[in-house]
Amino acid sequence: MKVKKIDHICIAVKNLDEARKIWEPVLGKTKPDDEYIDESEKIKVARYWVGEVGFELMESLTEDGDVAGFIEKRGEGVMLLSFKVDNTRKAMDELQKKDYPFIGGARSFRNSEFAFVHPHKMNGVLLELID
Repeated sequence: MKVKKIDHICIAVKNLDEARKIWEPVLGKTKPDDEYIDESEKIKVARYWVGEVGFELMESLTEDGDVAGFIEKRGEGVMLLSFKVDNTRKAMDELQKKDYPFIGGARSFRNSEFAFVHPHKMNGVLLELID
């Protein structure tokens, strides 16, 4: 497996509108470069491009969503680091052979697939691989 670049970094927030007011002046932006809701992941996202790296603010759509659970345990903050790879499934196969545990399998998003390496293996960081 070869990491091509950092794809994006996600910040878990309680209130996306309030977080935007804090982050947009720092980023030099007046609005997100991309906004979306991912019903299957139970998140509402504001994405900004910082060079070639995505910077995302994520709010949970439900009280039982992963972002809500993260905030309940750790508070708001950096939740996820995403690495761009050529092929998510091949990267998963390679890492699983080296005893890296994944949370579920590959998932679809737009024209790509992504998967999560369990944070227990990654020094407490939720690592996403995305192609």
